[in-house]
Formats: sequence, structure tokens, C-alpha cells
Amino acid sequence: MKNKMLTFFVTLAMTQVAFAQTVNDVPIKDIDVDYIQIIGTGRSLSTKVNVEIDFGQETKSISFKNGTNIKDDRGRNMKFNSMMDALNFMSANGFSFQFAYTMNDEKDKAIYYILKKNK
Repeated sequence: MKNKMLTFFVTLAMTQVAFAQTVNDVPIKDIDVDYIQIIGTGRSLSTKVNVEIDFGQETKSISFKNGTNIKDDRGRNMKFNSMMDALNFMSANGFSFQFAYTMNDEKDKAIYYILKKNK
């Protein structure tokens, strides 16, 4: 019985590692570029923010936005409490903040952060 439970928990842990947070099916820690851009936009009727990542990837889906969202280990879009929450998440995944800028026109109300991969 102990061996079966141990096997179950080891398999579960390996599954969690195999399905870590991804962008366009690429694990965040495996993004192999020098710079990325994260884009934060508000969510309607919510205190959370939408966060997308652009690392120059070719998206695999018909909709560009689906290929830029950060997915959790279950394949669902991750939700962040704020852009600081997203920056802390990216820092924990090996990226450092470089600079930020905003767009504030009628079509684009977003905050853009440029991050550099730590070597």
C-alpha cells in the first residue's frame, strides 16, 4: 500500500512539473530569448489584471491573444491580482524588470513591461 501511494505522489509531482505555467505551450522557464514584453490590461468588472507575454513567438492558435496568455498547470489562463503580482511571478521564473511604458489612447489602455532573462 505504501509503495502504491508513493508511486501516486511521485507521478502527481512529475505531472505538475511537466505541465508548468506556459505561454503558447512553451514553459515560461524554457523561453530562450534575451527580452520579453508583458502587457497588462484591466479586466471588466474585476480587480484582477490580464497579462500577456510577447517573446516574438509564432502563435499556434487562430486568435493571436490565445497564444500570448500565461496558462497555469491545468491549461487555464492565469489571473494576477496586479501587475506587481505578475512582475513577482516573472522574477521567480528568471526574468528581471528593465523598464515600463504605457499607451493611453482610445484603442490601447495597457501597461507594457520589458523584462530581461537572467543568465
